Amino acid sequence: MSYFQIPPFTDKGDSVSYGQADNANGGKPAQGVDSKTLMPTGPQADFKNANTMSDGTHISVVTLDGKKSGFKGKVWVWAPKEYTDDPKFAKSGFPVLIALPGGPGYNSNYWMGTPGGFSLQKAISKWYSEGVSKPFLVAMPVLNPGPDDKGIYWDGSDIPGQQKMGTWLTEDVPDLMKANFRTIKSRDGWAFMGSSTGGFASLKSVLKYPDRFKAAIANGPDIVPDSPLWRGHPKEMQENNPEVLAKELAAKGGPEVYLAFQVGTRENAKTMSDVKKFMATYGKGPVHTKLWEIAGGTHNGATYGSNMADPMKWICEQLEGPTPSS
Repeated sequence: MSYFQIPPFTDKGDSVSYGQADNANGGKPAQGVDSKTLMPTGPQADFKNANTMSDGTHISVVTLDGKKSGFKGKVWVWAPKEYTDDPKFAKSGFPVLIALPGGPGYNSNYWMGTPGGFSLQKAISKWYSEGVSKPFLVAMPVLNPGPDDKGIYWDGSDIPGQQKMGTWLTEDVPDLMKANFRTIKSRDGWAFMGSSTGGFASLKSVLKYPDRFKAAIANGPDIVPDSPLWRGHPKEMQENNPEVLAKELAAKGGPEVYLAFQVGTRENAKTMSDVKKFMATYGKGPVHTKLWEIAGGTHNGATYGSNMADPMKWICEQLEGPTPSS
């Protein structure tokens, strides 16, 4: 009955706390281990357990009412055991990975785990133990405000007249993480990862806001915006075009960003050629790029996830945290 999550033999739906409140200082604000750490700003979200991992960590979910975007949707979060259980990191800020799905991206995010599928959380724990990855906090928001059953998707952007999904991903979701977790103040602790249309949104978000985010892993991504909702809005479409954004960033001379790509050799050949063209044209100066070709790989999250160790290691070499206390 626990396997099938039948109450009372499951903790699914129980409240989850990540130690947001800290009264050890007599009610005074807690202090981080160093100046790079941002302690939780509040208010505390009402997280509910969606899945308990074998190591005792929780994937929880909250319905976030985005104050800046006006969009209300689900966000799944996960904290590694180092965040909750390791005393040397008790006052340390942790890096945040915003993981975006491909496909519909509503009303779920497949990185939060599916029975028998790839577990991003287990992989991050394993990679950290092997010295490959940072012990990321992971935020897994919905990508779209509705289903794409009519070929409609939002390109992770603020398309005029539509829900502001760009603001949702780059402001509301980070604000949720800052409110509830010890994070890194600067962009050096913030990265995106996504597949397909989520890969596009990851790529675009880092290039559009390099002052907030430093790195991305883009798996089988679209390179240019192509939602039919852009019709009639060419100016705004170009403002969300990674090619335009990369060119502008290079012209300004920075800040530096790190863009890892994964593409399977059995994907649509155009995906591989578009990524290689983008890298050859714009992967210079402050725009650092690297491609991993997955031999026999197809266009799906499980393929990307199981081959992500090397791209993860590469971006983690550019990121901060956590800093152990003395």
